[in-house]
Amino acid sequence: MGLPKDPKLLTLLNEAVARELAVSIQYSIQHTKMEKILKRVIPQNILFTPENMTTYDVIGKLLKNFSIEEMKHAGAIMERIYLLGGEATTKSKVPEIGNTLKEFMQLGLKAEDEALVLYRDIIKTAANIGDRTTQELFKKIYKDEEQHYLKFEELMDFDDQEVDQPEAPEAEWQKILTDDYYDLLNKAVAIEISAIIQYTNQHEKAAKLGYRKRNNPLETIKDSNKAEVISQVLKTIFLQEMEHLEKIAERIYLLDGEVTVLPDPLPNVGENPEDWLVNDRKAEDDTIILYRKIIEESRKRGDYRTRRLFEDIIIEEDEHFYIFDDFFA
Repeated sequence: MGLPKDPKLLTLLNEAVARELAVSIQYSIQHTKMEKILKRVIPQNILFTPENMTTYDVIGKLLKNFSIEEMKHAGAIMERIYLLGGEATTKSKVPEIGNTLKEFMQLGLKAEDEALVLYRDIIKTAANIGDRTTQELFKKIYKDEEQHYLKFEELMDFDDQEVDQPEAPEAEWQKILTDDYYDLLNKAVAIEISAIIQYTNQHEKAAKLGYRKRNNPLETIKDSNKAEVISQVLKTIFLQEMEHLEKIAERIYLLDGEVTVLPDPLPNVGENPEDWLVNDRKAEDDTIILYRKIIEESRKRGDYRTRRLFEDIIIEEDEHFYIFDDFFA
């Protein structure tokens, strides 16, 4: 009879993917916002050394770890969808960031509560159709989400100790930080989110039956094929894009701006490995063009730290482009 297939289950699994993508981005961006929040709270925080971390450092690390776990969940669920013959979504729910540590905990608790309700439904639905693999996968994910829920619950009563401080007058150099400049930097955030979702989806799509088949003796001997080779390349590149997202978002917050949470352009996965390469090569090309523009604009404005940041990132994006380009004759 093969693998059990059920339209309701596939719909629920895609709801889970949309949720996991959203909370991974949510926790990652909250982590990058920690230093901005730290500026507003008790002045004694600046006296702490790395050996004596503040609460904000500890919770920031927690959020980063949760973000990684949630993205792993998203990948595992996408893979299951493709194994069941479905198509994994690239649309995430809208992340909710907040402005204080207390709000981070409240929003995290809300997100995890929604996950537990959804995943109980998925476990029940999978059990009803005899899909034990999906059932076991979500039992494991459910345990992780429950731990996240309990941790947020423990921290719910933590209150940011903000103090009344005179607002610092705007420095002369900060006049370069106009709305159009923040918009440009946020285009970088949006394009990184798009790449993260696109590459994750493609990496897991390699599990689809048509891409797992061995079509010649060499593929059988090597126990690999083109789709799997591309998939492994995407895994490495995806991790670097996650780092880029965090660095860019952190820079925006340090400049006292706000960070977007939505992908732009929308991820373009493609139907087969040949499509993946074309779409990913174009994504890197678009990113390089944008980052050259940001480097030039930051140079004109005298924002040298942002310029250096993007000069470092664009080197890796250039490497990504040529990795994809190497697959073409």
